[in-house]
Amino acid sequence: MPETVLSLLRRAADHLKNHHISEPRASAELLLGHVLGLDRLALYLNAERPLEAEELEGFSRCLERRLRREPVQFITGTQEFWSLALTVTPDVLIPRPETELLVEALLDFARETGARQMRLMDVGTGSGAIAVAAARELPKAVVVAGDLSLAALKLARDNARRHQVSERILFLCMDLFCGLGRTLFDAVVTNPPYVKSSDFSLLPREIRDYEPRYALDGGEDGLQTIRAIIDQAPDFLRSGGILALEMGAGQAEVVGALVSRTNRYRGQHMLKDYSAIDRVLIAQRR
Repeated sequence: MPETVLSLLRRAADHLKNHHISEPRASAELLLGHVLGLDRLALYLNAERPLEAEELEGFSRCLERRLRREPVQFITGTQEFWSLALTVTPDVLIPRPETELLVEALLDFARETGARQMRLMDVGTGSGAIAVAAARELPKAVVVAGDLSLAALKLARDNARRHQVSERILFLCMDLFCGLGRTLFDAVVTNPPYVKSSDFSLLPREIRDYEPRYALDGGEDGLQTIRAIIDQAPDFLRSGGILALEMGAGQAEVVGALVSRTNRYRGQHMLKDYSAIDRVLIAQRR
C-alpha cells in the first residue's frame, strides 16, 4: 500500500518517541508540513493523500536531522513569535513563548504613559523577534536593535523587512550600549544570556549543540551580562523610562537586589511566565 500522510505521521511519531525525542507527534507534523508546504490542519484534511517518492525522501532527511537532536525550528527555518513567522538559523536563539512577556511589558508601558512616539532599545536582538514585534504593535515607535553578531543582525533585518517594519528599526553591531553616545530611550528591553557556565553542558542537546553559546552563557553565576545591563541602562533611559529584562528561573531575588543596589531605579516588579516563574523584571528609571 502507498504511504499516506496519516500513516507516515503515525510511523514517524512512533519512531521519534522510541528515540526519546520530545514532542514526537508535533515534531512529525511540523516536519511533514514543511516538506509538503501544508499547515498542521491541512495535513489532516489531506490525511489519505499518498506521498510521492521525492516527498518521502525529503521527509526522511528532515527526520534524520531531528534524530540528531537538531531543533525543528532550524530544520524548517521558521519559528512563530507574537503570531509572526520569523526566520531562524543556528546564528540566533530560537524565540521562546516566555520572551513574549517583554513585548507585553512594552505595550503595557505605552498604554500607561500614553506614549506613541516611543524610542526603544533592544539589547542582544538575535532574530529581531522583540524589535519586530514591538515595531508592529507600536507603529510610531523607533527601535534600535543591537547585537554582537553580524550574522544575527542580517537575519533580524531580513525578519524586519518580511514584516514591513525595517524602516523604523536601526540595526547596530555593538556590545550592549557601546557606541550609543548620549542617546536616551523610553524603554530598554533585553533577553540576555543567563545560563551559568557550569550548567551549559547540562542543557538539552537541542540547545547545547545548536544554539549560539554566546547568547546563552551568562558567566560563572549566570549574571555577568545582566549585571552590566542593570548598571549601564540608566545612562540610556530618560527619567521614568523602563528596563524590561528576562532572567532565568531562580534568579529573581538576586536580580531584584542588583537593581535596588544601584539606587538609580525608583521601582521594580516581576512578571511571571506561563509556569508561574518570575521571568521578567521591570524597573523604572529615577
